[in-house]
Amino acid sequence: MTLRGLSTQICRDGEEFGRLGERWASLYARCSTATPFQSHSWLHSWWVSYGRPGALRVVLVRRQDGELVAAAPLMRAHGPLPVLTPLGGSITDFTDVLLDDACPEAAPALAVALARAARGAVVDLREVRPGAAAERVFARWRGPRRRLADSLCLELPAVPMDALLERIPSNKAQRVRAKLRKLDALGVEERVVTGDEVPAALDRLLKLHQLQWQGRGVTVEHTSARFAQHLARAVRPMVEHGDARVTEFRLAGDVVAADLTLMSPRLAGGYLYGADPVLRARKIDVATMLLRHGARETSASGRGTLSMLRGNEPYKQHWRPETVPNQRLMLAGRGAAPVLWLWAGAADGRRWTARQARERAWVGRALARLPGRANGGGG
Repeated sequence: MTLRGLSTQICRDGEEFGRLGERWASLYARCSTATPFQSHSWLHSWWVSYGRPGALRVVLVRRQDGELVAAAPLMRAHGPLPVLTPLGGSITDFTDVLLDDACPEAAPALAVALARAARGAVVDLREVRPGAAAERVFARWRGPRRRLADSLCLELPAVPMDALLERIPSNKAQRVRAKLRKLDALGVEERVVTGDEVPAALDRLLKLHQLQWQGRGVTVEHTSARFAQHLARAVRPMVEHGDARVTEFRLAGDVVAADLTLMSPRLAGGYLYGADPVLRARKIDVATMLLRHGARETSASGRGTLSMLRGNEPYKQHWRPETVPNQRLMLAGRGAAPVLWLWAGAADGRRWTARQARERAWVGRALARLPGRANGGGG
């Protein structure tokens, strides 16, 4: 199909998707809102590990010279309803489309191409960061659409550690400085891993991650072989292109912690880390250690945001971060409006159920802290 001098295509073949690497990387570099989760290395590796035969639907928009100006990495979701979802799944914190910043026709062309590709299906774009390229497609959409809330992300400004300490009360800042002095006194060393050493460092990271969560409910997917294979394929080229950084922390020559941070021109986010329980035994604050390293590296690189990615865990709140809600953008053709309302209604229902469960858990914890409750007593 040709549209205003632009041609569109749906890529359904995984090997063909793999061959798009160079042109995809060029488009990725020309989309200022892209995150590392939209890099070809991340998406193609995810598809190899998690994709289903026959489900791939990557919508492409090209100029006459073959250069990509827009792309939507999608797949047909498994289930009774016709739904297209982004590649990346639950292990991806931000999903988006790619649009060439210098091509104003890219967004409307991709909107038309998506409408034709979806036909009777719903395009369900989850975990869309505010300001993402997908918002421009959503604005151009001519059929039924819905915008729902999705996960909360916490973000800090990309400034050195001293500036982050100014965000918290002075007594807490003093305790953090004491923890940092302890780290320095113990001689914890940081080393950024590159090149051929990346695969072995990732293997050590995953082992430390399992060790740190042993007996405490580790995320099951992080222990799977396909997740390890995905990281092994994706991260080394991402490191080489400046989209990822692997750091190891050593104590007396032994690797006691490791961190994987994903990076784009605008932000850096700590994606996964592992820490030996020996650090807890020695009263080393691992979160503070990682934050200092991340703040130093991110601020020095000129990025504007240090993201804590999805989740509002209490330890993140200590730094008074900004809460940034992701969005869920749903698009459908006019003939698929009933499917959209059914799909969106089910999503609303699941969010309501999850919210009620969180509130009940919060009430239960609050009651447990009341006098007379700690030992099972009552009034």
